Amino acid sequence: MESVLILAAAAGAVAVLLALRLWIVVHSRVVVPRESLSLMAVAGSGGHTTEILRLLEHLSNAYSPRHYIIADTDEMSAQKISSFELNRADRDPSTMFPKYYIHRIPRSREVRQSWLSTVFTTLYSAWLSFPLTYRVKPDLVLCNGPGTCVPICVSALLLGMLGIKKVLIVYVESICRVEHLSLSGKILFHLSDYFIVQWPTLKEKYPKSVYLGRIV
Repeated sequence: MESVLILAAAAGAVAVLLALRLWIVVHSRVVVPRESLSLMAVAGSGGHTTEILRLLEHLSNAYSPRHYIIADTDEMSAQKISSFELNRADRDPSTMFPKYYIHRIPRSREVRQSWLSTVFTTLYSAWLSFPLTYRVKPDLVLCNGPGTCVPICVSALLLGMLGIKKVLIVYVESICRVEHLSLSGKILFHLSDYFIVQWPTLKEKYPKSVYLGRIV
């Protein structure tokens, strides 16, 4: 009985330390001036990719290299990204060799997939996402709601919790979300450094969010 109590106390202490470390990482926003910023952008099927590319249109070439994360079955997003980068290079002659990469991870949830099995597929996706995030070590993760962004953001948080690197997480809720957050938004609302909404009704419900009007 005594050994069980000791183990329970030790587990509780570890849980408290991990929670404290997570709080420190999430609330630490130290900005270091630099000439370029390594960006990891998470794309998703259909409208998510279109919106994330519209956001990237307004970013300068200082956000380089750009690492795009897509689901392993999402060929349409890969084509859109390649086309976007080629058009970007055509508009800017100084960018003869655009620095961008497309990485693939397992999809967290397929259409009509049961919620129970989604837990396991998301954990599998997170298991493969961490080595990728560790290898890239981005300065900034930008996402807007696809399920694929959850394991990537968790991996970015782990880099900070392990003392490897503080990664800034910026979440932009989809323009389609007028009154309610997406499931990804509900998960990442308390974990992102900046949570941006595009409708005043969401700002009223979530005062800690950032409202900039329509940005896509």
